[in-house]
Amino acid sequence: MAGYIFSLDNIDSLCLYTQNGVYATKLSSPSGWWRTSHEGTFADYSTMQTGDNVYFFIKRKIYGIGKLVSLNGDCKFFNFSGAGKPQKFSYQTIKKDLLWDEGEVSVNQRCICIFEPDPSFFKLGIDMDDVLASNPSAFKMLRAFWKRSFIKFDDKENQAFRDIVLKRNQSTLSNPEGNNGVFEFKPSHDQISGQLSAGRYELKSGMSSVLSSCADGNYLRHEMAIEAGILHQLSAKDPETCAVFGEWDYLSHQVIASPFKPIDYMDKMDLFGHSYIPEFEPTRARFLVGEIKKDAAKLEDIDQLLKYVDWVRDEYCFGDYSMIDAFLVAYDFDQDIIRHKQDVGVRRYTVGVRPAKSLEWKNVGLVKYSFNSASGQIDFELVH
Repeated sequence: MAGYIFSLDNIDSLCLYTQNGVYATKLSSPSGWWRTSHEGTFADYSTMQTGDNVYFFIKRKIYGIGKLVSLNGDCKFFNFSGAGKPQKFSYQTIKKDLLWDEGEVSVNQRCICIFEPDPSFFKLGIDMDDVLASNPSAFKMLRAFWKRSFIKFDDKENQAFRDIVLKRNQSTLSNPEGNNGVFEFKPSHDQISGQLSAGRYELKSGMSSVLSSCADGNYLRHEMAIEAGILHQLSAKDPETCAVFGEWDYLSHQVIASPFKPIDYMDKMDLFGHSYIPEFEPTRARFLVGEIKKDAAKLEDIDQLLKYVDWVRDEYCFGDYSMIDAFLVAYDFDQDIIRHKQDVGVRRYTVGVRPAKSLEWKNVGLVKYSFNSASGQIDFELVH
């Protein structure tokens, strides 16, 4: 399972969210359009799955552990009707429609997620340095947690989080009769469940507003919006989208793809995911690598994508290119791009020892996107 760590300002907020089993990111107010940071938040919510773990970060300390749970078939929702529209709302106008109400700030709490303790939210916070030192090789995304309200990380990094939190709270685990070491939990889930009605708060209907707000005909002005659309449609198992990209058990975006260096200079993959061998989780079978361009593709975009492919080969696949499916998504492709892919989009490699096998990889897909205003989704077409 994946994990999320949410950044908070103070312990009062931690108590509020852990007691109620609800978290809502506070976005800056839109001005008639969504910024890329907003679209990135919608993308992160889109990939949340029931069972993913939840942690909180306050002033260098990490608190956990919770897990996302399903209400009426999902673990994440828009907080009120029309929350996907990039417009300002008055608190009094939406107050009766809110799933989660924190007062005036709730006009900019556009999305919520639902969770419960797993097994508990412990009062003992663990310093980030202690967390990183507990399993240095496992932590990738945590090292890049900078100027973000929250981040997502994969199953291996999540297990490292669970390990250190549980180890430091063994005394609480071994004394279930005492409650001094955990936060009180009195969920607001029943109240929220009672408000949910078909379609009103689902991300599917709201995401069409997010995409429409940056559309110019069938063209999208923000690459982050394209990321959000792809991740939402893949997470929702949209048949046409999965027919192009495949189905994936874990999906994320803006994932680190370079050695550690100052955050602003790190390379990040626009799309990243993996799938497990069916019935043998967590053994990974395939990896998704994607680069997105809102305009027509350029020759260097192929080269950038292949740089990410080589990174994933070394960092996750340990030399086996056959595990990687790579895609360049763009508004258009000319014949020079197609020829360049055929020229450079090949990797020859060797697997095995006795016998060793020489193999060839050329699994790069060129995908043309087009926003469909009628469906509110993005259509995709493989270019050959």
